[in-house]
Amino acid sequence: MNSSRLIILGVAIAAAVGAGYVAKRMTARPSAPAVVQSAPPEPAIELKDVLVLSQDVAMGSVLGEALRWQSWPADTIGENFITRQTDENAVEELKGAIARVPLYSGEPLRRSKLIGEGQSFMSSILPSGMRAVATQIAADTSAGGFILPNDYVDVIMTRRASSGSGGAAEGFITETILKNIRVLAIDQAIQEDEEGRKVRVGDTATLELSPEQAEIITVAQQMADRLSLALRPIVDASEPTESGGDYLVSGNGRRGTVRLIRGGEVSEVGAR
Repeated sequence: MNSSRLIILGVAIAAAVGAGYVAKRMTARPSAPAVVQSAPPEPAIELKDVLVLSQDVAMGSVLGEALRWQSWPADTIGENFITRQTDENAVEELKGAIARVPLYSGEPLRRSKLIGEGQSFMSSILPSGMRAVATQIAADTSAGGFILPNDYVDVIMTRRASSGSGGAAEGFITETILKNIRVLAIDQAIQEDEEGRKVRVGDTATLELSPEQAEIITVAQQMADRLSLALRPIVDASEPTESGGDYLVSGNGRRGTVRLIRGGEVSEVGAR
């Protein structure tokens, strides 16, 4: 077979293949267009402006510029939240308010966490029926200075023992007169300082006491050579407070009497 015939044969084969491909494309059924189903639109969420903290505010500090409005879903707003809808001037009105507890950035502000107008700070954080009593303590023996406000302590009284008519000293008597008492302040500090210092050495502690406990510690301050605080673990905070020094201010079941100890002799006198 000569070359001219080979060329003609190759062209014929190529033409046949091309014709077959074109015929196949022409007879193929067009594919149906893809149908995209869109999801139903989500219902609109109702939003309301809520007054929140824009920065942390320490207990006892003025709110100042730490207030701003923030949009919140209406169905998550608590009844104690402050909203622009009900109190649109709240930002200006509360700039001078004082925090009675620590407040944190992003937290919705509640009026119950602020000190009421005309109230002092200490009286506002004191629970109903309790008393705040400041007492001198032995700074060098009060848990090495590791006692901070809101810790719980035992109050230990140490006094000299004497015997006989001569009143010669015979060592010391130590007893726990109050147990599981909350510390409100050490000196003038009611919380840790801004530098995060964890140790505070002070010589005056303000304690949260019942009226009866206030009487006990008042008498103890007159009798004791030293009052010390013993730090308790935080897990004991839920335990009830106890008074081990009831005998100092009670006698024969009568309130208003004081038991005096002089030269080893015990006597009771009516309180005036």
